Amino acid sequence: MATTLGNAGERAGTVSSDTQTQLADDGYCILPDVLTANEAADALDALHRAAEAARTRGHATFMPALDPNASNVRVFYLLALDPIFRALIRHSRAIDIVERLLGPDFMISNFTANIALPGSGSMALHSDQGIVVPGPWLQPWTVNIIWCLTDCHTDNGATLFIPGSHRWTSRDDIPADAIDRLRPFEAKAGSIIAMDGRVWHTSGANVTENEERALLFGYYTKPFLRPQVNWNALLSADLQAEADPWMRQKLGLDVTANTTGANDLATYLDGSQAEAAP
Repeated sequence: MATTLGNAGERAGTVSSDTQTQLADDGYCILPDVLTANEAADALDALHRAAEAARTRGHATFMPALDPNASNVRVFYLLALDPIFRALIRHSRAIDIVERLLGPDFMISNFTANIALPGSGSMALHSDQGIVVPGPWLQPWTVNIIWCLTDCHTDNGATLFIPGSHRWTSRDDIPADAIDRLRPFEAKAGSIIAMDGRVWHTSGANVTENEERALLFGYYTKPFLRPQVNWNALLSADLQAEADPWMRQKLGLDVTANTTGANDLATYLDGSQAEAAP
């Protein structure tokens, strides 16, 4: 599978104007058929293996602080568990959107999975940017790329979101009828859903008898935000050694970090800025 996926150096093309408009207006967009049926199935198999590996390592897959019951399976630290996930986090179609929203100097903050088994319930309404930075939330500093490994629809627990909620700048903006405004992200297996980190959302409840809903969440942030995962502590020495310069920078594995703003300092040394001032 890894040989068929795009990577950071091989762009699939620019983000379409329609996609950019939907991201700006609604806070999300859906790109179908990013993975073939076979690729989505391979990734799903890898996720099932990863869930077992996580349990073997002593990592809980049920988080009572997040979910009402154990039918909602959480798998963390995907980059450490299978090369398929290390390919997906840098997939060209995903990175095109991330760079469009955050710029080229983004960081990979986290990569997790959520499997909603029959009987799973919804977690609390939240925005992912609101978790990592206090308001006001005036710009997109984070973005989620959601990989649909199975078909996602209302009954099997599709993520529920509030269109336009990326314009809310603080918790005071949350309306009393917020829950009534929730809508499902419905998409076929192999699709990706790009969601502005300010969008308010929750997991859906799986009310089917025998369907699972499997999603991966690639979480990317502006470079001045501390990642949710300390990749230096998590990834083995072998995995860190395998990472190319692009991946090392995005994971913060090198000595230098958070110096992007220094790139244009020379313009203040030659007098050009002062001369241009009125």
